[in-house]
Amino acid sequence: MGEAIGQILPYGIAVALSAFPIIGVVLMLATPRARSNGPALLLGWVLGLALVGTLVLLVSGGAGPSDQGQPAGWVSALDLALGVLLLWVAVKEWRGRPRGDEEVTLPKWMRTVDSFTPRKALALGTALSALNPKNLLLSIAAASAIARTDTAAGAQAVALAVYVVLGSLGPGTPVVLYFALKERSKHILDGLKHWMERNNTAIMTVVCLLFAAKLLGDAVSDLSS
Repeated sequence: MGEAIGQILPYGIAVALSAFPIIGVVLMLATPRARSNGPALLLGWVLGLALVGTLVLLVSGGAGPSDQGQPAGWVSALDLALGVLLLWVAVKEWRGRPRGDEEVTLPKWMRTVDSFTPRKALALGTALSALNPKNLLLSIAAASAIARTDTAAGAQAVALAVYVVLGSLGPGTPVVLYFALKERSKHILDGLKHWMERNNTAIMTVVCLLFAAKLLGDAVSDLSS
């Protein structure tokens, strides 16, 4: 189990550094339905990460390392595909970055958070964690890393739970600050929102490039062994 948890730690931190979900939950915490919509978005985020990870583990059940200790062939092929896709996401993010004094373009849903119901916030959180390209690819990579350790099902479930908790620290932190500090949290959350807006492209590009390099390197090493 220790090996499985060690494999997913960097993936969890990478998913936690997701700017738009953090900005979105901060915006929701400034609305009249903050006490219900903020936790609802966070719950949806947790469900999305858990759903993707569970599906990958179920599909990959029993496909651990070979007798020679090499990863199963599907793992290397998946690492290669995920690495290429993450590289594509990094290039796409960097090419779409604001130039000069251009304003950061935020998703349209951020302008309508005042009208969100808890159910809509829950659905949004699920979509942001399970369908966003970066998060989806990283969740698949994390779950396949757990599967390749060939640990027992219970240990894999624990490792996945650790991944979900780590991956939820980003959107979860504003919710915790809101309930813990109440009005005093507003200044902190506004600062966090503005920082994430300014640095979203750089964060996304660096994270995707680093994990693309890792996955491609692992795939090439495994396939050449």
